[in-house]
Amino acid sequence: MQLFRSVLYLPASNPRAIEKARGLDCDAVILDLEDAVAPDAKAEARQAAVAALAAGGFGAQVGVRVNGLDSAWGADDLAALTGLKPDFVVAPKIESPEAVREVAARMPGGAALWIMVETPLSVLRLDQIAGAGAPLAALMLGINDFGERMNLVLGPDREPLKPWLAAVVAAARGHGLLAIDGVVNATDDAARLEAECRQGRAFGFDGKSLIHPAQIAAANAAFSPSPDEVSRAREVVAAFAAADAAGKGAIRVGYRMVERLHLDAAHRLLTRHAAASTPRRDRPI
Repeated sequence: MQLFRSVLYLPASNPRAIEKARGLDCDAVILDLEDAVAPDAKAEARQAAVAALAAGGFGAQVGVRVNGLDSAWGADDLAALTGLKPDFVVAPKIESPEAVREVAARMPGGAALWIMVETPLSVLRLDQIAGAGAPLAALMLGINDFGERMNLVLGPDREPLKPWLAAVVAAARGHGLLAIDGVVNATDDAARLEAECRQGRAFGFDGKSLIHPAQIAAANAAFSPSPDEVSRAREVVAAFAAADAAGKGAIRVGYRMVERLHLDAAHRLLTRHAAASTPRRDRPI
């Protein structure tokens, strides 16, 4: 099982950061050609991303966030990836299923497509966008752009964002996609990071976008099953495996009634726990 608890953005124009990322414990690295790169450095960043992909050596999954096709750089970004093998491509500011398919038609073969949900129109069309089909594999919430365009005032609880957190996860689950929560800009605020990670997990996200290596451990911890969750899941599996549970759709486990749907959820959680507990070098690709 491939995990995406921690998804770290890196400016593709920063070779030192890219080299360091090869040994980091994040689940995915995104070489960013968009927001993290100034307009006059776009071509240089594109060349650096191509060189990094060609060199390989990353322990994590590797993606590239390209510029939008409506920009001066997007088409060249996608063309430069031809013949390379990123695990996924991230497309920004997608607002329609047609835009998904336009990017998909220009992508390198075998790569998954992740899209940014970061405008009012994108959240209003979530079901259509999420249903655009392969190679679409993930929805990433772009909080900075979305918050600015919506004129939101976001505090530590992200209260104005909560309807959209739920909407993004619902669209992802409805269409079998990953859901990745947005970034925390305050890289020195560990309490806020931990709170947002817990909140994202509670809303059902698979992981969180990050902008600094110091944020990786908190995301990995929050989006991994807790010891209590693992214990309860094992209880459910053991109870349904008992002889007296044969053929039953619901049984009592301790003080609670559980159904077959809880058994399925327990198996998924234990699979996730096994993946999170396996050293990166031993995980299947």
